[in-house]
Amino acid sequence: MLLEVFLVLGTVIIYLLFTKKKEETLPFKEGWWGKGQKPDTEEDTTIRPFKVETTEEELSDLFRRLDQARFTEPLENSCFHYGTNSVYLRKVVSYWKNQFNWKKQVEVLNKYPQFKTKIQGIDIHFVHIKPPRLPEGQSAKPLLMVHGWPGSFYEFYKIIPLLTDPASHGLSDEHIFEVVCPSIPGYGFSEAPHKQGFNSVSAASVFYELMLRLGFNEFYTQGGDWGWLICTNLAQIAPNHVKGLHLNLATVTNVGFTHLLSILLGRYLPGLFGFQEEDVRRMFPFLEKGLYRILLESGYAHIQATKPDTVGCALNDSPVGLAAYILEKFSTWTDLEFRNLEDGGLDRKFNLDDLLTNIMIYWVSGCIVSSMRFYKENFQKGVGTQKHERLTVQVPTGIASFPNEVMHTPQAWAQKKYTNIVSFHFMPRGGHFAALEEPQLLAEDILQFVGKVEKEQLWRKKGE
Repeated sequence: MLLEVFLVLGTVIIYLLFTKKKEETLPFKEGWWGKGQKPDTEEDTTIRPFKVETTEEELSDLFRRLDQARFTEPLENSCFHYGTNSVYLRKVVSYWKNQFNWKKQVEVLNKYPQFKTKIQGIDIHFVHIKPPRLPEGQSAKPLLMVHGWPGSFYEFYKIIPLLTDPASHGLSDEHIFEVVCPSIPGYGFSEAPHKQGFNSVSAASVFYELMLRLGFNEFYTQGGDWGWLICTNLAQIAPNHVKGLHLNLATVTNVGFTHLLSILLGRYLPGLFGFQEEDVRRMFPFLEKGLYRILLESGYAHIQATKPDTVGCALNDSPVGLAAYILEKFSTWTDLEFRNLEDGGLDRKFNLDDLLTNIMIYWVSGCIVSSMRFYKENFQKGVGTQKHERLTVQVPTGIASFPNEVMHTPQAWAQKKYTNIVSFHFMPRGGHFAALEEPQLLAEDILQFVGKVEKEQLWRKKGE
């Protein structure tokens, strides 16, 4: 009997050691997100030019609402600890009414070619920028860049020229990009889904269709915030089409025993868990820099993952409320220490024209409710329950880890999800909105990552 047990155990061990695990991909999600029933006719795949436009009626309505705003006095010396400080908010509203030139910013938005095309029943808006010049014999590399909440496609306007024309900005032109920046459905000028269930896998499937429609069979992807998850899902859906995945946020949702043990002991035995000194500095003490920080900064996510329409309807009716809600994130997620400042440190890394342009995209499109619903669609089934959370990512991955991101993910953790990390860098400064805050740093990291993938043809090796 004992011999039989050993034979069975031996067979199992040999099987596990020598059987190569099949790389599983995430199924493409074919959906219909338009109004009513899906028509029998084939979908119109025309790509139509688009421009941001505004009317005098829209502006008159906005100014009327700004004039009628009601403010509540903040607590003494509360700065941004209770959220957006209304003393500073009054200054923002005054600038909005008297100095901000939306029509000029519309021209800025329209300086890059924009388009719309119908995919799975809804209009998808995207910016598509080709290089102004290419060295002889060189071709542009397609790059899909995906934003998050409460951002927009405008987040990428400062980094686009660094990627499409790097030589003019002091960067190497060994790799030049053709950049596609779509608005997530329900954000900006992309039509909102009309049906329940549109999650990150749905968005990844839509953007995969978009890239194929534009003629890109192989392309790179880049994202932070929701862009991290959408681009991750796209790499899981189409690993033979995504040449490389670059992220400036890489959260791990499937937490195992090793993760928990590393939280308890990683500060004292960092080498045992693959932590570097910088990991320890950013993560510990974990109660303060991990658990408490998440509890302090995730209230919005709980609201949006449960009842987004309730608060969303209020924000959609009040431009001042919308600004307060969004500006808080641009303050705290850029640097948690900005909570100690009455102005939230917002003018230290951004200017009001950029911040108000992003807010205006939400206001004129009326998309705040649908943008917040994306949280419910992704979280309502629970964290760790979906297939994409259990699947790894095999495509070459580059991670730019910014020090002021709300939650730090060490490479040792990320490696369990992204099994082919070829570039992981601790960035010297910057926070959550990296493309808008530190476009030069992010562009340099993307360029070096793509250079590494191209030089070693890493995306081809995974299929050999």
